[in-house]
Amino acid sequence: MNDDTAQQRRIGSGFDARSTADDVLEGLDLSGRLALVTGGYSGIGAETTRALAKAGAQVVVPARRVEAARENLAGVEGVEVDELDLGDLDSVRAFARRFVASGRPLDVVIDSAGIMACPETRVGPGWEAQFATNHLGHFALVNHLWPSIEAGGARVVSVSSTGHHASPIRWDDVHWAHGYDKWEAYGQAKTANVLFAVHLDKLGRDRGVRAFALHPGGILTPLQRHLPKQEMVDRGWIDEKGDILHPEWFKTPQQGAATQVWAATSPRLDGIGGVYLEDCDIAEPATEGSRTGVKEWAVDPAQAARLWELSAEMTGVDAFAA
Repeated sequence: MNDDTAQQRRIGSGFDARSTADDVLEGLDLSGRLALVTGGYSGIGAETTRALAKAGAQVVVPARRVEAARENLAGVEGVEVDELDLGDLDSVRAFARRFVASGRPLDVVIDSAGIMACPETRVGPGWEAQFATNHLGHFALVNHLWPSIEAGGARVVSVSSTGHHASPIRWDDVHWAHGYDKWEAYGQAKTANVLFAVHLDKLGRDRGVRAFALHPGGILTPLQRHLPKQEMVDRGWIDEKGDILHPEWFKTPQQGAATQVWAATSPRLDGIGGVYLEDCDIAEPATEGSRTGVKEWAVDPAQAARLWELSAEMTGVDAFAA
């Protein structure tokens, strides 16, 4: 363990891997609070939206598929949907301008949208789609929304994954110009999600903004849409009929939403930030051969600062630039 992972210690939250989003919000009244949840209409994002709204929060759900979002969230009170494509920086900028112009401070931002293990895909100026969508789109969104985030003293929650174990940042080829591997590309993007939270917390804490990253757990949701059925069979996730083979390996969407909701709202995290969470608690440093905990490369402040600088250069936005 080094100084960078020293704060990665469990605090005994009272919750665990089987806790649900409703469990962690029990007794909390979020009336008057405004949350923004990307991907908040599908999978664990939809459960996050429902749980926050049930606890009284107003929830903004920016969505690439606006009509699908409205359909999926029909009947959920206190939710508004707007258009946003994280793979298109013009769309990110336009959404953020609309939101900031509304003059509303944000209490919570949950960057929950993402893609996983897709075939090699290029977006924008030839960027690798997983790094661009999962990281750069959220980086640009948070920086463009900074006036509203700072005004609300928000918590910013970056949804990563244990997938970050698969790859650190490939500084010499972040966009996979050579030798694309869909799982390593996903791993790099998830490492970027953690490093983003580390540096955002450093920049924002003196302004009342804290940031967290997390692994929500293994959940079978539309996130797996790019995976051939046979690959999931070969991995032992499902059988040939599509039924889950090992329920103990997976969380329900309600359980999968719990850690990000806990990160966004728990009083236990007051005064804390820049840490990686799993199973509704602060995660321990990863040990050799383990698939739990956080890798040192994902919480290294020097790499976090380097990634921030690179991301600002790529997206053309940095709310903290002199």
